[in-house]
Amino acid sequence: MADSDVALGAARPSGRNIAGLLPGLLPGGLVIGLLAALIAVSAIGLLLAAPGTDGRRIWTDPYIWSILRFTVVQATLSALISIVLAIPVARALARRPSFAGRSLLIRLLGVPMVLPTIVGVLGMVILLGRNGWLNQGWGWLGLPGRFDFYGLSGILMAHVFFNMPFAARLMLAGWATIPSEQWRLASQLGMSGPQIFRLIEWPMIREVAPGIAGLIFLLCFTSFAVVLTLGGGPPNATLEVAIYQALRFDFDLQRGLALSVLQVAVCACVMAMLMLWARPIAPEATLQTADARPDSQHPSARVIDVGWLLIGAVIVLAPLAALASRFVTGPVVTVITDGDVWAAAGRSLGVGLAAGSLSLISGWGLLSTARWLDVRRQRRKLAGLLETAASLSLVVPPMVLGAGMFLVLRTVADPFSLGLVIVVIVNAVMGLPFVVRILNPPMTQAARRYDRLIQGLGMRPLDRFRLVDWPLLRRPIALALGLTVALSFGDFGVIALFGTAETETLPMLLYQRLSAYRMDEAAVVAGLLILLCLFVFTVIDKGVGGRATR
Repeated sequence: MADSDVALGAARPSGRNIAGLLPGLLPGGLVIGLLAALIAVSAIGLLLAAPGTDGRRIWTDPYIWSILRFTVVQATLSALISIVLAIPVARALARRPSFAGRSLLIRLLGVPMVLPTIVGVLGMVILLGRNGWLNQGWGWLGLPGRFDFYGLSGILMAHVFFNMPFAARLMLAGWATIPSEQWRLASQLGMSGPQIFRLIEWPMIREVAPGIAGLIFLLCFTSFAVVLTLGGGPPNATLEVAIYQALRFDFDLQRGLALSVLQVAVCACVMAMLMLWARPIAPEATLQTADARPDSQHPSARVIDVGWLLIGAVIVLAPLAALASRFVTGPVVTVITDGDVWAAAGRSLGVGLAAGSLSLISGWGLLSTARWLDVRRQRRKLAGLLETAASLSLVVPPMVLGAGMFLVLRTVADPFSLGLVIVVIVNAVMGLPFVVRILNPPMTQAARRYDRLIQGLGMRPLDRFRLVDWPLLRRPIALALGLTVALSFGDFGVIALFGTAETETLPMLLYQRLSAYRMDEAAVVAGLLILLCLFVFTVIDKGVGGRATR
């Protein structure tokens, strides 16, 4: 009996062992706890705001189901069109690995993803709106009728502008995973272009495309600024816009609750399917060259590739060119001498810096625990789950998160006076997946290389960061911080719910100019927003990241 008691006592974790585990578990555990608390507070706020809600009446409301139907349809169509266009663009880039301007075109494909959404929407309106370039050219040619940009067609076009280049870049990484031996075998067998696509490229596309399409579906499902600006009214509203309208204009808390629950449920289901079925893209170096593919030198292949590369470039460049032309000819002096513009820019800068810093600190804490579990405890699955927790923002969209916080705060304070604080918190949560995606690979690699040495020297966490992590990771840290600050600087989402004349940011000011059809002023404000985003990103990238070292 005594021996068994001793054995059981030895199996139980002692106080000393628990204390030894705390430094490794504390950073990530604290971040997960705060995320869970934030989501719980938002959920409680939504539930308490509508006591006695008749669930049967809400769930049988035809308006709610019509909103859900339109949201799913536009998100599905947006994802499908983006993927269908991205495949030939990425294939052309993969088949032409060495042409003048290739690297510039690949960088250009990354612009829409970091461009403030409201700015991209303005460019599309200048290009395709009622008085846009397309309709003006239509009139000059003497053709009857006009292109109606607003509604489902405009939403789909804007979503393709933002997501097709993103999908093409991810697809291009998938082509890099095809072993060079397959290309050499295809050359030896004399395969034609269609045979290569069917036997070599299509199996890869079939593996990576569902995950990319699912991610784009989530982004379009939670779309706000695009639908709010281009939807044309309630019949073309998404769940995100409907929540905003229910809380901001109608103050219908029961409907807002029903819409929020519905949106979270759909996002959770899609996210679960992505985690189960989607295969990650892990680009690897290959020996593929322009001569390795037997179909690359065929004249028809060259014509097709050039055509698709031009289509990809036009999709990205046309709205930006329209915006630039209106900016150059707009009332630049009037806008830049307007005190309200610079006050809004200052608020945007404060929101961006605060949200980016908070997101970076949270991401670092999460990844510190993840690498501790991975390297020191050999719990790689648990570390992977911890990293996946950063994607909770895809399950709980920003409008739902902000709405719940709004409803909780209104019981104890004026939520509009705390609007910028809520915007900072929500934007920090939205930026967390970007921080984790950027920092995770270099942090894990550095830990696997130097962790034994760090343990042998008995380094404290602060010394480890100063002597090991900072010299190795300052460039990724600068990229993560600059990107999240720039994205928060140009975000037009939750601020639409809380914004007032005293708290309006630059994107909100741009939306007001756009809604009032003051297109020339809106174009100048949009140009200023882009320039300030680039300036902030460059200062952080160079100031924090320092000079690139070889």
